[in-house]
Amino acid sequence: MIQVIETDFPDARIFIPDVFPDNRGFFKETYARDKYEALGLREAWLQDSVSQSHRHVLRGMHYDMRMAKLVQCLAGRIFDVIVDVRQGSPSFHQWQGFELTADNHRQLYVPRGFAHGFLALDDCVVHYKMTAQFDPAHEGTLSWKDPSVGIRWPLTAQPILSAKDANA
Repeated sequence: MIQVIETDFPDARIFIPDVFPDNRGFFKETYARDKYEALGLREAWLQDSVSQSHRHVLRGMHYDMRMAKLVQCLAGRIFDVIVDVRQGSPSFHQWQGFELTADNHRQLYVPRGFAHGFLALDDCVVHYKMTAQFDPAHEGTLSWKDPSVGIRWPLTAQPILSAKDANA
């Protein structure tokens, strides 16, 4: 049975799929439409992407108002953050962070209208399931250190940023 954990935002949730460990390792379904739809996640997923990051890489904060995401860490650990960027929302510019790891199997559902980013706590591999195909013309970027948001990143070194993220 897939576990569901509520977040500070009514539309965002954590899903923990069934994991079947044995002496060889483990098996899990990372997504099964009927099971997730029964839990209220009724999305038409159009693209899957994977990123690999070294420790201290910070990716984000990115958003596309057309896109929801289901994010999970397949190797390593990340501090994953969402920020409500919906104009007029009662939780506008509020954020919440989550530790997603290869071992805890947590998947974060990021609703439309939320910026998303993460800090690699270890070398990591992150999988994204998306409801829209990536299009830079639709992507917005919020600074990872925007003082009006005040994300408290668990930094232990200077973050490694892309030029786009450094200049957001």
